[in-house]
Amino acid sequence: MFNPTQADVRRFLCGVHAKTAAQAPMEAIETLASLWIAEHPEYHVDLQDADAAVARNYDDTPERSNPFLHLSMHLSVSEQCSIDQPRGIRQAVELLAHRLDSLHDAHHVAMECLGEMLWESQRSGKPPDGEAYVERVQRRATRN
Repeated sequence: MFNPTQADVRRFLCGVHAKTAAQAPMEAIETLASLWIAEHPEYHVDLQDADAAVARNYDDTPERSNPFLHLSMHLSVSEQCSIDQPRGIRQAVELLAHRLDSLHDAHHVAMECLGEMLWESQRSGKPPDGEAYVERVQRRATRN
């Protein structure tokens, strides 16, 4: 199983940003990452220097979001939807995207729900509850 370190993820995203700027060929996962990077121009400065990105501690600047965590969560939700794991997440995100008229906004809502599921798992010491996560996204997709 692929288990990248924080440095690996940061170098990967910085590399994708560099390949995009150079119009270099990309692997499929890099192309997907480049699409999410394009949706977040506010992060481009953070992606320009891989060594600085690896060294930076975003916990020291809580007023700024961590672009690498944010983009990684976009990739996680994309992957979950592509394989429909947990089961039902693809439909829930599609419903939410239709309701919000934006896949990007739907991802942000799903990311909030994903974060809540992970926080609850850490707090309780139990495995993440994928079913509860999907139900949260579904509730957000169907609420008036």
